[in-house]
Amino acid sequence: MSFDPKEFRRALGNFATGVTVITAQAPNGEQVGVTANSFNSVSLEPPLVLWSIVKNSNSYKVFEQADHFAVNILAADQIDLSNSFAKPSDDKFANIETTVGAGNAPLLTNTAANFQCEKYQVVDGGDHWIMIGKVVEFENHGRAPLLYVQGSYAGAIPFTGAKNSDLNVASPATLARLHDSAIYLMNKVLQKIQENYLPKQTSTGLNSSEARLLLVLSDATGVTLDDLKNLVTIPDDDVKNGVESLQNFGFITPQLMLTQKGQDTANRLWAISDAQQEEVFGAFDEGDYTSFKQQLQTLLKHLH
Repeated sequence: MSFDPKEFRRALGNFATGVTVITAQAPNGEQVGVTANSFNSVSLEPPLVLWSIVKNSNSYKVFEQADHFAVNILAADQIDLSNSFAKPSDDKFANIETTVGAGNAPLLTNTAANFQCEKYQVVDGGDHWIMIGKVVEFENHGRAPLLYVQGSYAGAIPFTGAKNSDLNVASPATLARLHDSAIYLMNKVLQKIQENYLPKQTSTGLNSSEARLLLVLSDATGVTLDDLKNLVTIPDDDVKNGVESLQNFGFITPQLMLTQKGQDTANRLWAISDAQQEEVFGAFDEGDYTSFKQQLQTLLKHLH
């Protein structure tokens, strides 16, 4: 059976994963780090984990020579670290705070967790090497993890807490603080909006990152590929892949201009977005809605 490798990768992108940076140090002191979402557990007894690296990677030589490697599970606020280690660089560790793990593998700070591994086995996996490690040390920092799905970074919103109907009745005393928490309420609102909005967005045939790129391109002129990389929180490789997909679909030209087909799809995406806004904020009067948006803008500036 043969099929389009790009479509195969696009289909695989529907499986949400965490994001890791795998690090190691060779006997001569050379350090490497690569961003990977192929990490997974293998066994509890013995404690084994795996990840994979493309065979033509310049970093593989160090992983081959090193006796140990470390899996750094990135936290939700470490997108910049993910992007940094995903790009070619003469020194990826410049200005990066690290500590020393087992086998001198660098450990990144403020991550969600790390696993320090003794190299256990290397398995041939087509165009990748599958690296299996035996965990000798680990640290669980419990920070919210960074996620990756459909070519975009994402954050975890646990589907927990009260149902909608629970908010309309007298709350038990034990839930009084929860229902008075702005953070909890924002999470619940975002969860409900995503549940309703994302299926409508994907009905256009685009995944989340492709839709985001098309909307940006429809809202600006003279945008370059580098501009796109700065405007969207998507890994550089996936910006490039997303642009290629949009070109293959006939939505944009090589100059990143929308075709008529692309403009029609962008209009459909904006219509979905506008309808969602009306559904969510239709009960607000204009003054309240304007004030709400201003408060969100102020909050974003405060959090920047």
